[in-house]
Amino acid sequence: MPLVAAHGLVKTFGTGSGARRVLDGAGLEVEAGELVTVLGRSGSGKSTLLNVLGGIDRAESGSIEVRGQRVDRLTERELTRFRRDSVGFVFQFFHLIPELTGEENVLLPARLVGAGSVRRGRELLDHFGLDGAAGRLPHTMSGGEQQRIAIARALVNEAPLVLADEPTGNLDRASGQTVLDGL
Repeated sequence: MPLVAAHGLVKTFGTGSGARRVLDGAGLEVEAGELVTVLGRSGSGKSTLLNVLGGIDRAESGSIEVRGQRVDRLTERELTRFRRDSVGFVFQFFHLIPELTGEENVLLPARLVGAGSVRRGRELLDHFGLDGAAGRLPHTMSGGEQQRIAIARALVNEAPLVLADEPTGNLDRASGQTVLDGL
């Protein structure tokens, strides 16, 4: 059984003459441990596909299974639990909580599930070279530091599925390679 199996996904933004179909029968299968890259021009639906696969957004039609669970049939409450327990997200625009330090942002998902994996969070901060950013607020960090904090946050709970939207976009070559190795 694949980790992710999605078939026939359709997603349209807008209505009437302004409607734009971003996903038109999209699908993929991903095995556990597999690293998949989705390429396409700006506006082609890459982020939308990730958001639909992770349960942030809903497709109008099609099916999504993650670890055998039909994500497209979950209630809002079940989707919240699914995202919390099964998906690590790296958002294109980071979505760090501005009032939390780097370390607190990384540890937040672990605390939400009660895992409190302080050791794992600190290992990730060290792996991504973020010791200097751990105690600082996001607005005092570079874009690359913010991006690596967001990646560490996505990995802290060791979710079976990590969805990363341009995870190396703001990074130099060496930092980008460290991130890819970590993923």
